Amino acid sequence: MTDILRVNGLSKSYGNQIGCADVCFDVYPGEVLGIVGESGSGKTTLLRCLAGHLEADGGSVEFVLRDGVRRDTLTMDEAERRQLGRTDWAFVHQNPRDGLRMAISAGGNIGERLMAIGDRHYGNIRATATSWLERVEIDPARIDDRPSTFSGGMQQRLQIARNLVTAPRLVFMDEPTGGLDVSVQARLLDLLRGLVAELGIAVIIVTHDLAVVRMLADRMMVMRRGKVVESGLADQVLDDPSHEYTQLLVSSALQV
Repeated sequence: MTDILRVNGLSKSYGNQIGCADVCFDVYPGEVLGIVGESGSGKTTLLRCLAGHLEADGGSVEFVLRDGVRRDTLTMDEAERRQLGRTDWAFVHQNPRDGLRMAISAGGNIGERLMAIGDRHYGNIRATATSWLERVEIDPARIDDRPSTFSGGMQQRLQIARNLVTAPRLVFMDEPTGGLDVSVQARLLDLLRGLVAELGIAVIIVTHDLAVVRMLADRMMVMRRGKVVESGLADQVLDDPSHEYTQLLVSSALQV
């Protein structure tokens, strides 16, 4: 199988402070890659560079387009990158308010992404939005309600529906369960696992929660001070970590 994303030497600094340094990895279609590390480890900087939200200092991020052509997204112009973000890529924010239009309805949030790729048939858009509300366990009767009337967990599920409705091939997730109650987290993770398996999408998920990686990720990378210190199959790394920093992370999680 050919990788869908190939990252080589990706680096970003803030003056003398390293955000991420010489990061290299591949992601394959249908695979979930978890990136973990404590606050300040560089995982969010890395994710934002990958998604084009932050300009990298060096390296390459090669993505295989639908026509099979491999392009370095770091050298794309803004219009190309924006189009990619509307079609093949999606970004799920930790705070759903950052990924939703709070002033328009739930159905409008889902339909807006469909319209961005050219769908103009109101009936089809509303039917698709209704279907996706059901898929993310939101009562379709609330299609005309604004997200501000939803709970935090419902807002996050709506953000997921908004992002996945156009069948992207690569999804970036930044702490998607952060700030949610434990019971809500479990429900959301179960939903995400089902959708990822059903749609066969590739996912890069950043989290500090090793339980999230255990449940969702096929492979994982551990970051410390901007560098990848360990990577491998998620279960293998979590059950038998080789780097002392990973050992510390795992033992700390077990004590919580």
